[in-house]
Amino acid sequence: MFYFYKYLPLEETWSFLGIEFTANGFNDVSDAFYYYFNKIVPLLLLIIWFITSRNWWYHAILIPIAMYSFQFFNVLNYENSKLDENEILYVVAVTMVVVPIVYFIRVKLVDKHVHGIDLEAMDTELQILKEKEELRKEREKLEQRQKTLSKKM
Repeated sequence: MFYFYKYLPLEETWSFLGIEFTANGFNDVSDAFYYYFNKIVPLLLLIIWFITSRNWWYHAILIPIAMYSFQFFNVLNYENSKLDENEILYVVAVTMVVVPIVYFIRVKLVDKHVHGIDLEAMDTELQILKEKEELRKEREKLEQRQKTLSKKM
C-alpha cells in the first residue's frame, strides 16, 4: 500500500472508478499519493495498535496518532510549500492531556502491584475503624447513662 504511488501516472489528474483525483498542489498525482500514503499508512497501523493493545500505557499511542492525523489533514489541505512544520504545536496540546492520564494510570498500577498498596482495601479498613470508633463512643455513652441511672436508684 505504501508503494502504490509508483504505479500512478505522472499527470495532473487521474480517474479511477469514476472518482477523479487531482495533484492537489503537488507536481502530479503520484507525488500527492506519495504524501498521502506516507501519513495514512503509519496512522492506520498506530490506530490498529491502539485498538488492539492491552498494555497499561496504550494511551501514549494517542500522541503519534494525533501527530500523523494533523499531518495527514495538512497534506490533504496542501496549499503552500510547507509540510510537517506546525503540527507539533497541535500535538503539544494533545500531549498535555494524554501524559497526565498515562502517569495517573502508572502511579495507580505501581502502587498496587509493586508497592502492594491497595487503595480500596485501605478505604475499607478506614471505614471499619471509623465504625468501630463510633460504636466505642456509643458504648461509653450507654455506660455513662447506666452509671447515672444506677446512682439515682
